Amino acid sequence: MRLRPLALLSTVAVSALLLTGCSDSAAPEPSSTDSTASGDVCEQVAKPGTVSDSVTVEGDFGAVSTAKFELGQDVTELQRTVVTEGDGAKIKEGAYVSYALSAFDVATGDRVGDVGYVSGELLPQQVLADPTLAQVIGCASVGSRLAAVFPGQEGGAGAQVYVVDVLDTVPLAAWGEDKPAAEGMPEVKLAKNGEPAVSIPDGDAPAELKVSVLKEGDGEPVADGDTTLLQYFGVNWADGKSFDSSWSRGEPISIPGNTYVPGFVQALEGQKAGSQVLVVIPPELGYGDQASEAIPANSTLVFVIDILATQHAPAAQ
Repeated sequence: MRLRPLALLSTVAVSALLLTGCSDSAAPEPSSTDSTASGDVCEQVAKPGTVSDSVTVEGDFGAVSTAKFELGQDVTELQRTVVTEGDGAKIKEGAYVSYALSAFDVATGDRVGDVGYVSGELLPQQVLADPTLAQVIGCASVGSRLAAVFPGQEGGAGAQVYVVDVLDTVPLAAWGEDKPAAEGMPEVKLAKNGEPAVSIPDGDAPAELKVSVLKEGDGEPVADGDTTLLQYFGVNWADGKSFDSSWSRGEPISIPGNTYVPGFVQALEGQKAGSQVLVVIPPELGYGDQASEAIPANSTLVFVIDILATQHAPAAQ
């Protein structure tokens, strides 16, 4: 038996995704999301049921828990009950949420698995990007513990109880401590929402990779092979024009295994979540002599990268 789709990026799922190979784009299009969840998240929440109401939980919030309930109950639809109400802000439409869960088999009471309790094990997920997530976590307060019950196959086999801890929401821009840029680097100015604007200095582009931390975060550091949730703003050194930006799309991106161009990946490694990194990438660590409509051959690229979260590859967890 396995965990249900609430654990959208479990360690098992990420392990499989990493086998798909590298992307040839520094900033690929984000994958399309299911748009069936829309409107007020409070209207999408699954209703309590006899099974979810009967669940009692032992264990501290934010740690692996144990659930007790009557075994073998019939489950025909998704149920959600608030076990304990948190004192944080309520989850709003479009929020990216960090959560952890323990899962149990309804028929036997056996533990199916636990995920999200170890730092760097799960990426935050956008509530409205997945209908199941909206039904379970939507409208809950940060700090809440929830009991969710998933129906099984026809005849009831495979039904599961989830104990879900709503840990936090993640800002959509870097929140770390401001640091001065290294000498000779492009100038970065931020709008109120955190979106950057970049001014290229006079003179030739540097021949080597240059990295400058503009904000130093306090979160989990990025390791080799990680998958990060990030915002980026890309500029061509030659003309100072932006060729691509997650900000223009209105949402951060995450690419399994951080399969960006080498200079982009090197700028991420070792940086902590919450950091903003300015990187100048020479052609050989970017696209080299490959050309596209937006990026001429042998271009030196400039990126401002906000690292919002990281999920470690399974071997690093």
